[in-house]
Amino acid sequence: MPAAELASRYNSKDVESKWYAIWEKQGYFAPKRDPTKKPFVIVIPPPNVTGILHMGHALNNTIQDILIRWKRMQGNPTLWVPGVDHAGIATQNVVEKKLAKEGRNRHQLGREKFVAEVWKWKNEYGSTIVNQLRRLGASCDWTRERFTMDEGLSRAVREAFVTLYERGLIYRGDYIINWCPRCQTALSDEEAVHQEIEGALYYIKYPIAPSPSPLPLKGERVRGEGDEGDYVVVATTRPETMLGDTAVAINPKDERYSRLRGKKVLLPLLKRVIPVIEDEFVDPEFGTGIVKVTPAHDPNDFLMGRRHKLPFVNVLYPDGTINENGGPYHKLDRFEARKCVLYDLQKQGLFEKSLMHQHAVGHCYRCHTIVEPYLSKQWFVKMKPLAEKALKAHREEKVKFYPERWNKVYTKWLENIRDWCISRQIWWGHQLPVWYCDKCVDISSPLAGEDKGGGYN
Repeated sequence: MPAAELASRYNSKDVESKWYAIWEKQGYFAPKRDPTKKPFVIVIPPPNVTGILHMGHALNNTIQDILIRWKRMQGNPTLWVPGVDHAGIATQNVVEKKLAKEGRNRHQLGREKFVAEVWKWKNEYGSTIVNQLRRLGASCDWTRERFTMDEGLSRAVREAFVTLYERGLIYRGDYIINWCPRCQTALSDEEAVHQEIEGALYYIKYPIAPSPSPLPLKGERVRGEGDEGDYVVVATTRPETMLGDTAVAINPKDERYSRLRGKKVLLPLLKRVIPVIEDEFVDPEFGTGIVKVTPAHDPNDFLMGRRHKLPFVNVLYPDGTINENGGPYHKLDRFEARKCVLYDLQKQGLFEKSLMHQHAVGHCYRCHTIVEPYLSKQWFVKMKPLAEKALKAHREEKVKFYPERWNKVYTKWLENIRDWCISRQIWWGHQLPVWYCDKCVDISSPLAGEDKGGGYN
């Protein structure tokens, strides 16, 4: 009988699918226990349940697979644990878009029914990326596949939260966070992706308020670049936030504006009297060297506001429209309010000029909406104590980077790390194990018990 003729070309579709199924069925990817040898384990960085494989996944998982197969061939008990991340914001967005096409929204459904809809979507579409990993040939032990919303992992999240809280590493406080007006949730610094955009620097006149004692004659005033005698000129990229200004600031070493010390100015349009403060954070080279201070809408202004005990005036609703603190601009969208503010400033002779200005602006990593620095009560993890342990391990060379240039990136990141905002205002995801007293508006101690009711994301 003549031998079967070999195909002239390699057909990956037929060959790889067939043999991968055999390998998986025979359990070749499961670890073989051997107490005499040291186990080797990698937990896969879980891809998002909404995602599909991209080149980054392919590269990252190929490197992991090489290491896993190398250790397996050496005879070590080797385990590559697969899993998928629930991707809270991304998955909720996908399901909300689906509902919108059906003429529904999550608020009409309520939380319980909405979460049921998300589970339904996950069960129907959530296996795409896992199947792609199989097609890639990833030698994971699929009998141990996990999903970050599995009961066991959800309990682990609650346990971690409670442990960190009891160690004083989790707290709740009012701070400037990244806020997405479309998703209407807080974002961590990692989720607010900065992109360079072509914007403008707007120069606005702030009239100097009358002093208790008579002001010198206009001709006698010592003027700086932004000091025109009866007003000062402030440069800003976000003129709509001036509605929340509670001060203007100069650098104490900037002698151009020494005559402004102790003075007050009138906030244009709203006519609120606000002080001139001195703070070394102010860059004399930026704009005119005088900056507006909006503590509720800028992280650096927030810190200045705390140092100088300024009021914090929030002028935005969560959806990005102007709230009642914005006076005549109430209920306008933030960007529409910007146009109206500039128009009114021009009408009142308080707008000087605008210059093109390229700067980095944060965008929501999922819906790409421009995020707002926003004063909000959220939950945070204290990162400095945790970063110190990671830095210590690095200094003692317990952790090594290849190539070595990443050492600098790693140390700089950890040395300058800020507290991590962990709360989200979404319905899909782990709930914080925190219970509130509605009558006394107080927080009970976080509890990890199963019979304690529900917390809030």
